[in-house]
Amino acid sequence: MYEPRRSDNTGAACAPTLESRCAILCDRPVPHNPMIRILIADDHAIVRAGLRQFIASEIDMEVSGEAATGTETIDLARNAEFDIVLLDISMPEGSGVDTLKLLKQIKPALPVLILSTFSEDQYAVNLLRAGASGYLSKESASSQLIGAIRTVLQGRKYVSPALAEILANDLGGTGDTPPHAQLSRREFQIFCKLAAGVPVSKIAEELFLSVKTISTYRTRVLEKMGMKSNADLTYYAIKNKLIE
Repeated sequence: MYEPRRSDNTGAACAPTLESRCAILCDRPVPHNPMIRILIADDHAIVRAGLRQFIASEIDMEVSGEAATGTETIDLARNAEFDIVLLDISMPEGSGVDTLKLLKQIKPALPVLILSTFSEDQYAVNLLRAGASGYLSKESASSQLIGAIRTVLQGRKYVSPALAEILANDLGGTGDTPPHAQLSRREFQIFCKLAAGVPVSKIAEELFLSVKTISTYRTRVLEKMGMKSNADLTYYAIKNKLIE
């Protein structure tokens, strides 16, 4: 018969839970809650260390992988299991926009929480359209980060108060929506590359599309944003801090 173990200090019985008692009597391992496995994708080691420290304070979370480039992020996501990705918007070997798109292709159900130094009005709406589960400034408090992770893991979108206001203005037609927020997911992806000076032929190669298709997208982007040239796009992107 099972006898509860007594403490060496007080002699008081350490009463097991009903679930634990049944597991012992049935010779089964005691069930436990699985850890939340997090992939951190950021090219700055200091930022990754800070995120790791925040996450370590949560008893049910662990950093299961780290990546410093877009390529590393995709490789890890493809070859290991994670519950959520914390993705920086600006990384080598593939921008956050490109990496997000690939992540949603290989692991459609994997939640991706975007972390960025850019304010919500610059990227957030387009990234949510591209499949991101939320958008959070790197300047946010650690408690806000943990709250955002838990919100996303519940299958909901994380929207900060600032982003909620932007979305409300967009729905209300107040006219405050920036031109680039009108672009579709693909248009925004191509806009970022054109603004960064990537040639049309190179964009076509990277996205596995024809040069003609990219040229059509370029024309559409220029029309929607009321601009005439790639130089206009670059000026706009720099002015609005969409590229560094």
